[in-house]
Amino acid sequence: MATIKDVAKLAGVSFKTVSRVINGVSTVDAGLHDRVQAAIKELDYQPNLSARHLRGRPTSIAFIYDNPNSHYIIELQKGILQSCRERGYELVIHPCDSAEADIYQELMLLARRVKVGGLILTPPLSEHEAVIDALLADDIPFVRIISGSEPPDRLSPCVYIDDRHAAHEITSHLIDAGHRRIAFLGGDAEHRSSAERLAGYRSALQAKGMEAEAGLVVDGQYSFQSGVARTEQLLKMQDRPTAIFACNDEIAAGTLFAARVAGVAVPGELSIAGFEDSPFSRQTWPNMTTARQSNVELAATAARLLIDAVNARHDKTAATETPASFGVRPTLIVRGSTGPAAKSQPE
Repeated sequence: MATIKDVAKLAGVSFKTVSRVINGVSTVDAGLHDRVQAAIKELDYQPNLSARHLRGRPTSIAFIYDNPNSHYIIELQKGILQSCRERGYELVIHPCDSAEADIYQELMLLARRVKVGGLILTPPLSEHEAVIDALLADDIPFVRIISGSEPPDRLSPCVYIDDRHAAHEITSHLIDAGHRRIAFLGGDAEHRSSAERLAGYRSALQAKGMEAEAGLVVDGQYSFQSGVARTEQLLKMQDRPTAIFACNDEIAAGTLFAARVAGVAVPGELSIAGFEDSPFSRQTWPNMTTARQSNVELAATAARLLIDAVNARHDKTAATETPASFGVRPTLIVRGSTGPAAKSQPE
């Protein structure tokens, strides 16, 4: 069977253009529209009719994720289950590899085989354009949990998290404590949250008339080991940072571990801040300054949004109690891992 990928390739257009043509979006250029229609006819492409015409009201939704952080996944699962039980839905849990070339086909097969009412997508899948376009083309309902200060578009309901504002607050807290050499340890590049948190870090420095030094912004992964390795690198610098803003609490815990091994006092010689208020931030000593977001609450909201959308398809009189999209703004939590910048020591 031909896929949406085949249609896009033959027509020489993007997945998004194909999905817009299939869904009758009027803003598509007439020439592009004709090319897509010609490719659809030539390949005899058929959208997923089983997904378009589900018989009867669905009784389940699916939670789709690709994330090694077990605490994050368990909290999201708890929130989704909470809403499922309130609304009488079952939950299908589907871990996957977002880097697989045919990931969108995997999700299509899941929707056909299990006949779920819709999908809850988490980063990086919620930011995967090919997946989004394929779901739109096959008319499969979905909700995205995504980083941003506003919804990225109106293609689907979403829960968006203002990571940029929270990162700005964390960095400002460190600057106000007297820190001028503040390092930033990023997360995986494919996660939009990494870029949003870096933007917040940069904007806070800029607001204070400072600039981010190239050597103090270090790319990496959302993992403990990545935090350890990059902190070891930073502590070898002749003019090392007095504070480190880690892109999540797991990285921050690795940073704290590396500082302990190196005999660097926290927060006396090095202040450390994380992000997300995960168990990592509360199980370290000192407890970690971080940005608090309720993963349980945002996941419960995402599930309600999806179930409302699914019900609306099968019952035109169904009331929608929640908005199409919902914004979350993490809040700064100051704990013992951050303090005043140490005074400069004579050489």
